[in-house]
Amino acid sequence: MTTPEGKTACVIGAGFGGMALAIRLQSAGIATTVVEGRDKPGGRAYYWEKDGFTFDAGPTVVTDPDCLRELWEITGHDMDEDLELMKVMPFYRLNWPDGTNFDYSNDEESLRKEIMKLEPADVQGYDRFLDYAAGVYEEGYVKLGTVPFLNFKSMIKAAPALMKKQAWRSVYAMVAKYIKNEKLREALSFHTLLVGGSPMKTSSIYALIHKLEKDGGVWWTRGGTNRLIAGMVRHFERLGGTMRVGDAVTRVETVGTRAKAVHTASGWSQTFDAVASNADIMHSYKDLLGDSQRGKANAKALKKKSFSPSLFVVHFGIEGTWPGIPHHMILFGPRYHGLLDDIYSKGVLPADFSIYLHHPTVTDPSMAPEGMSTFYALVPVAHLGKMPIDWDKVGPELEKRILDEVGRRLIPDIHDRIVTKFSYSPLDFAVDLNAHQGSAFSLEPVLWQSAFFRGHNRDDVIENFYLVGAGTHPGAGIPGVVGSAKATAGLMIEDLSS
Repeated sequence: MTTPEGKTACVIGAGFGGMALAIRLQSAGIATTVVEGRDKPGGRAYYWEKDGFTFDAGPTVVTDPDCLRELWEITGHDMDEDLELMKVMPFYRLNWPDGTNFDYSNDEESLRKEIMKLEPADVQGYDRFLDYAAGVYEEGYVKLGTVPFLNFKSMIKAAPALMKKQAWRSVYAMVAKYIKNEKLREALSFHTLLVGGSPMKTSSIYALIHKLEKDGGVWWTRGGTNRLIAGMVRHFERLGGTMRVGDAVTRVETVGTRAKAVHTASGWSQTFDAVASNADIMHSYKDLLGDSQRGKANAKALKKKSFSPSLFVVHFGIEGTWPGIPHHMILFGPRYHGLLDDIYSKGVLPADFSIYLHHPTVTDPSMAPEGMSTFYALVPVAHLGKMPIDWDKVGPELEKRILDEVGRRLIPDIHDRIVTKFSYSPLDFAVDLNAHQGSAFSLEPVLWQSAFFRGHNRDDVIENFYLVGAGTHPGAGIPGVVGSAKATAGLMIEDLSS
């Protein structure tokens, strides 16, 4: 094998997956160009600055920092040169309508006290669940999280270990096997919602998230998740990589079974030895490769797949500081099973909701002007394909209902305190991110859409076209897309070295 030096690559999209891939390629000596359509990098980790407040658009929970540190260490650098990670404790406070709170963390003594408060008999069950989570973490994340599944044979090879862990069962079903208290079942199964999956449908392999958080902790990047992206860009450029921002890719030109050139809205075009897309998987095939037979055929196949729900997010800056409200809260609604069924199956806008409340200024006051606080309140909603409603009309109504609920449970005079606010709907995901049906997490993480059955890290037909990000293996979430970058980079470096 020769080295890939002198070869060129283009990465379309500057999200976490795209930037992680670009760093790995540039580190290997491949001259890499990242092309991003929006006015700043980040993808779903975009951000806004408004009235002195900083609002992160998407991911706020940083887990497994070691998978990020590795991006610097492969060239002898230190991630701490470019950003600062801050510990978040507790990881989440879970709150139910009856006033019950549950502080979830990796502090063993504290966590067991929290379990004891709800159901003493479930402490032993929790230990058994923890053993199970550790087992699926080893099989599903350590062994397979950065391995590309390019053929069915690779799936067959992995299947026995996954079947031994009862991968066909849902996360909720496995939690319920060990835990009797319904609130604790919700506390130990809600994590799949953070990667776009229903606890009732997502494979029990995703119980590995509990082990991931327990070992690696939950972190915040000082200045916002956007500073983590900025640090990745700084490192990539330090290595000699090229950023092209604010110029959307319109077409990937193909000749036969090879991607030849990338074309953008401004009229810029360039030939590359390899092209990787961090864009939405449907957009990648339907639009970027739409001139090719492969693009048309795969887009048609993707339309038949199940996509994750979308989100409705209310960003607001308010007067006052709130030391009693932790960094992350889950405000559960009166229903769990029924609510998830409405979102994932029925495609209706329910009268109730569960809210993920993000309050970064309790950890990092720099996110707001002095004496003020930054929040966002997020609720999962069905994607546009399941629920084609008029978000311009429904959005303001839902925004008020969400703020009313936060006010009722935490900040009684919230409406009087709001300095600035705006909302982000499924329509915005579709327009800003080219997300199919406004999905916030790409393909739904169910067993029959995992590993080999997800988007392949290297296309089956166009031999130098690759995928990275939520639509490919292993899936959504920062560790997932960074893992996909490692799998895809391995393929690209090998292919460009041969």
